[in-house]
Amino acid sequence: MVEGKNLEEASGGFEEENESKKGFCGCFCLPIIWFKMLATEMHWSFVFGVVVVYGISQGLGGALSRVGTEYYMKDIQKVQPSEAQIYGGITSIPWIVKPLWGLLTDVLPIFGYRRRPYFVLAGCLGVVSMLLLSLHEKLHLVLALLSLTAGSAGVAIADVTIDACVAQNSISHPSLAADMQSLCALSSSIGALVGYFISGIFVHLIGPKGVFGLLTIPAGLVFLIGIMLDEPHMPNFAYRQVNQKFLDAAKAMWTTLKCPDVWKPCLYMYFSIALSLDIREGMFYWYTDSKGGPLLSQEKVGYIFSIGSAGSLLGAILYQNVLKDHPFRDLCFWTQLLFGLSGMLDLILVFRLNLKFGISDYFFIVIDECVHQMIGRLKWMPLLVLSSKLCPSGIEGTFFALLMSIDNVGLLSASWGGGGLLHILKVTRTNFDNLWLVILIRNILRISPLCLLYLIPRGDPNSSILPTEILDTKERTETQGTENIELVSLINDVDVK
Repeated sequence: MVEGKNLEEASGGFEEENESKKGFCGCFCLPIIWFKMLATEMHWSFVFGVVVVYGISQGLGGALSRVGTEYYMKDIQKVQPSEAQIYGGITSIPWIVKPLWGLLTDVLPIFGYRRRPYFVLAGCLGVVSMLLLSLHEKLHLVLALLSLTAGSAGVAIADVTIDACVAQNSISHPSLAADMQSLCALSSSIGALVGYFISGIFVHLIGPKGVFGLLTIPAGLVFLIGIMLDEPHMPNFAYRQVNQKFLDAAKAMWTTLKCPDVWKPCLYMYFSIALSLDIREGMFYWYTDSKGGPLLSQEKVGYIFSIGSAGSLLGAILYQNVLKDHPFRDLCFWTQLLFGLSGMLDLILVFRLNLKFGISDYFFIVIDECVHQMIGRLKWMPLLVLSSKLCPSGIEGTFFALLMSIDNVGLLSASWGGGGLLHILKVTRTNFDNLWLVILIRNILRISPLCLLYLIPRGDPNSSILPTEILDTKERTETQGTENIELVSLINDVDVK
């Protein structure tokens, strides 16, 4: 009996060991099975397109572009931090006209294709602009700005076009809609983490211009999507209807925007972002200054941004699991208040109070960036959900792109406002005496949108925001039905520092 019991225990241990091995292998096999399932259901070219646009172009490429551009403006163009702040706003203008790209992909096919030609155009813009920046020895500042803006336009066009593809597949495969959103978010997060981690290393090894040369690879892959994407051909498209479709969509959007239940939250979202002045360039110049600042290396700057991306991801997870069912107004109050208070960490850093407590500059900046990105994501997520609740039937995608453009105008205002404040208080490449005052003013302005909280509805994500007359306009406003752009703006990072 003892021997039998021992045999049973041994066999049980062997089975547990096998199960643990299966579980270990399953961690690697399940993502592969998931990818295969998505590729089988919706064609492999679509999955390839999502990974390229979200993961490689926006995630990895966006991280490399941000760090490379900051060092390019500082070390090669040698502009002042206030000027770099203004120029950064200029290069983001293509994202403001995002609804235009969306309408074009929806109602204006080229050579009988709705999506493929726009991927080709986006890829060409990216490759040509990045090659010009990387190969030209002494590129004039104006031409450099035009090239950076063209590259940004390429990323924006690819973003809207892949959003439209996701929308189509979400309608034709409703059971896989959540999987597609997960694919977008996963690709973006992993791409950004890897991109920021290696960005500083590449800037150190090959310089900012070399990084721009590397960015031709993501743009080339976007071009490749335009060649390989599986899309039906429509040779007999009625181009005469294009003008009418544009007019119908514009009229429907204007009718919705005039509704107080819509324009009031939009006004709050704009001021919430615009009043959070972006002084990122001033902080970056101070981070890398040899006299007043901590003199961080390129590698450390990249690592800091990488950890910041992890903080942003943590904020999204926290919202999804803990805060997603809370009322909009309550969430906006606490996140806006915490966003303003978190800015005081920059004040502690500039006064070097962290050193008095034995905390190194690098470690404190890592904490600062992680907290800032996490709270920024928590602040952004309820506004993103609220935006989705404001979209009427029939023009959901295009109207959501319009709302995101309003937010992008807010980001542009914050960038230019921060640049103007840096200029007025004479924060330059070598003079940071008034940087503390810039930070203090920014922190006060971050809290000021609390006075406008009455513009936000009291409802939660489970309640209806739009009035009945707007919700019932689907038949009158439907311009493209299944061809609209979906609200897949998971990576529109509110990166205000």
